[in-house]
Amino acid sequence: MFTNDKLLNQQNGDSNSVVNSDSHSISKPTISSNSKRDWVLLNVGGKHFMTTRSTLSKEESFLCRLCQHEPDLKTDVDDRGAYLIDRDPNYFNVVLNYLRHGKLILETNLVEEGVLEEAEFYNIRPLIELVKEKIRERDRRKFNDCATNRVYRVIQCQEKEVTQLMSSLSDGWQFEQLIGHSPVGSSYMYPEGEFLCIVSKQYDRGTREDNNTCVSERVKILQERGSRM
Repeated sequence: MFTNDKLLNQQNGDSNSVVNSDSHSISKPTISSNSKRDWVLLNVGGKHFMTTRSTLSKEESFLCRLCQHEPDLKTDVDDRGAYLIDRDPNYFNVVLNYLRHGKLILETNLVEEGVLEEAEFYNIRPLIELVKEKIRERDRRKFNDCATNRVYRVIQCQEKEVTQLMSSLSDGWQFEQLIGHSPVGSSYMYPEGEFLCIVSKQYDRGTREDNNTCVSERVKILQERGSRM
């Protein structure tokens, strides 16, 4: 029920809201003007990105200078008021996420060199150093993968020498296969009791080693006997 005083206040244009004496006033949530002004819209290569000035200002960079309220860099804006940047949006997403959480995360279709190109364009020094280190680590892994290879050797031996050959393998050499007859299509007919023993070893190309020390003395003797191979 309205009282006369309350009704009078309404008639006099009082700005206070009319509230029942048994209830409490409920204020609507408001967004401060400062919070609104912190959000920034970017148009990178035709794709829009919404972020904040505080995110873009984490590192001294092109983006930091661009998003200031009174920027010293001038750029065009689109019809939505977004800053126009003519760069690859896929790689910009990596750059933006780095500014958000400080981590370099690449999708499978992206490469480190692409991120490095964007980091250098935006002049984000910590990201540049991080990507360069990632490239060095990747190249080291690739070199190590290529440097290690498995090599195979075929040793010709007599039947009575097979057992001794197996027990004489050393220096990382391991038995792979024993061939006791002529393979299909081979023009060479192996004498009866003669075998071909195939052995293999993980070989590091980065380590120069003397082939004469790769196998034991017994294996070298058998290799000499198999000089026809």
